[in-house]
Amino acid sequence: MADLLIELFSEEIPARMQAKARTDLKALVTDGLVAAGLTYAGAHALSTPRRLVLAIDGLTAESRAVREERKGPATTAPEQAVQGFLRSTGLTLDQLEVRDAGKGQAYFAVIEKPGRKAAEIVAEVLEATVRNFPWPKSMRWGSGALRWVRPLHSILCLLSDESGAEVVPLDIDGIHSGNATRGHRFLAPEAFSVNSFEDYAAKLKRAKVMLDPEERAGHIWHDATNAAFAAGLEVVEDRGLLTEVAGLVEWPVVLMGRIGEEFLGLPPEVLQTSMKEHQKFFSCRNPKTGRIEGFVTVANNDPADHGATILKGNQKVLSARLSDAKFFWENDLRTVRDVGLEGMAEGLAHVTFHNKLGSQKDRIGRIEALAREIAPLVGAKPDLAAEAARVAKADLQSAMVGEFPELQGTMGVYYAKAAGLPEAVADACKAHYQPLGPSDAVPTEPVSVAVALADKIDTLTGFWAIDEKPTGSKDPFALRRAALGVIRLVLGNDVRGGVASIIERWFKNALHMPISYGQVRPDTMVLKSRPTYLDRFVEVTGSGETDDGAFYEDHRVLWEEFDLVVKDLLAFFHDRLKVHLRDEGIRHDVIDACLAMPGNDDLTLLVKRAEALSEFLKTDDGENLIQGFKRANNILTQAEEKDGVEYSFGADPKFAEDASERTLFAALDKAEAAIAPAIEAENFAAAMSAMASLRAPIDAFFEAVQVNTDNQVVRRNRLNLLSRIRTICLSVADLTKLEG
Repeated sequence: MADLLIELFSEEIPARMQAKARTDLKALVTDGLVAAGLTYAGAHALSTPRRLVLAIDGLTAESRAVREERKGPATTAPEQAVQGFLRSTGLTLDQLEVRDAGKGQAYFAVIEKPGRKAAEIVAEVLEATVRNFPWPKSMRWGSGALRWVRPLHSILCLLSDESGAEVVPLDIDGIHSGNATRGHRFLAPEAFSVNSFEDYAAKLKRAKVMLDPEERAGHIWHDATNAAFAAGLEVVEDRGLLTEVAGLVEWPVVLMGRIGEEFLGLPPEVLQTSMKEHQKFFSCRNPKTGRIEGFVTVANNDPADHGATILKGNQKVLSARLSDAKFFWENDLRTVRDVGLEGMAEGLAHVTFHNKLGSQKDRIGRIEALAREIAPLVGAKPDLAAEAARVAKADLQSAMVGEFPELQGTMGVYYAKAAGLPEAVADACKAHYQPLGPSDAVPTEPVSVAVALADKIDTLTGFWAIDEKPTGSKDPFALRRAALGVIRLVLGNDVRGGVASIIERWFKNALHMPISYGQVRPDTMVLKSRPTYLDRFVEVTGSGETDDGAFYEDHRVLWEEFDLVVKDLLAFFHDRLKVHLRDEGIRHDVIDACLAMPGNDDLTLLVKRAEALSEFLKTDDGENLIQGFKRANNILTQAEEKDGVEYSFGADPKFAEDASERTLFAALDKAEAAIAPAIEAENFAAAMSAMASLRAPIDAFFEAVQVNTDNQVVRRNRLNLLSRIRTICLSVADLTKLEG
């Protein structure tokens, strides 16, 4: 057994590419070695800005010899078939064996592959890895043909065991493998040789290189938090930034500085974003005031003046950056004071949302109308929801968001408060974007919920109307995320009301609204210069508006198209809900059983029903009752098909011949009396409990009587009794959808 050490030493690798590069290097090399017949005990990949490293433990010294027998074509086969077999095996005709094979004779190839030394295989695999490495971006340099993320300087490839170490000979475009590497670019640039991974790691540490990215990240965080604590501050945690900075340095030296007093009035998010995006600084917060008052930078050097010169230069650049941010902030506040937040939003009339759905201002109009209608469903005041919708995207026109797009919504809160708008309106400027993902919080303030739902439903319905739906893995407009956002908003706030009716209201509202670029129509988008959706509607149907302001009396042509969109979009919601509920541990067939019930566009009601049914099926009574229901349903269905009639009424206890029948009649009466009001009250747990009481009577009935008896009166009565079982059970959920 031997250990393998590989180092690919280059110019600086972008930090964002290093994690995937480590994974790719490990996979490509280990998969290649295993495919060639070698085995290994363990492997781990590491990286610094200038090197990718792979260490493999317990590598076998050589691959095993392989003997393979392959049956070829019959000896009487056409020449082309024989030649194809020879090409596939790499043998000649005289090397083949002729053997009996069934009705005749056939050619057989015996292929023997001798074992190969590990060094030979490693060289072959590593060269293929380097030449075909999947960098997101790569470059050529000099006159060579090799491509790498940055110019590749050297390759260290070493096999070591108890007897010593040997260099695996390799030459890739003039880069020869060896046993030497270099330390830190500035602190220890001299070359040195190594003889094992342990020797390599130890010498790199002495040469001012921390090889393990996790170690560098831990060192940075430890020193940064200590420095901040000593200054009475705390570091704002940012794991993404920590990983990135750890990928920028080989020997991290933490330095801490203070932000100028003139910038402390800026919102904390502005300071934090500016320092992170422009200079990769960590923000330091005063826990007493909540203000960002300091920063931590990480140098890739250990200067004699303890970083004073580096800090001075960084603070000079930081002051320039924050001066820009301060200018944007003050300029935006002046705009808000002069024209208000709605005035700031006027510029969105010139910003295209989508060429078939109009401008951002058109979209805001649709969201406002829909938010006003959703507001009563979530306990918000319609006027307040409409006001929030009008200003929620105003900060997209601000100078600050123009510089830092990631601050959209956040800045809207500050500007709304500066304009003196109600707190609920201000909060909605940020919260209406939420939830942005599965781990993001769901807003609960009614105004925010109304605008958030309107925003996401407008996105979904608009793109559905122009037939821009997700296909396969492609979802350029993040519509799956928007649908999951609607689901989480509805369920998280116990919102009642059908999603389909909200989508319909979107269409009815949209038809009245002016649009700058196109008209919503499912089959075609007419990019004519028409002032409103209404004109396009009149053009299609020749209809006019009724006196009482109702939608339109003769609207079948266009509305049928819209109705198809509503149904298709509702099915999309159901698909996303299935994914969401499966993550919550609810079986897909349970969801299907509930989707088949009326009111399935009321997502809150649907989930309540699914949760109750799921819990019911986890009990013995539940599982056994389902089997009893299915038995009753199967017998009844077969009888109805055979007789050509429907047994759906007329079951009478006076025709009962057995005590089990009379007991079942009584149990059905009792269950029906309990289930109906429970479902009416949406107490599905109580309905399931009442249904569970039928298990024993149904079991006893099937054990005691024969349904298809020769007495036709009794048979008909028992079939009608089975119909009652089916009707009562199906009132809770469509149990025919359940598996098993």
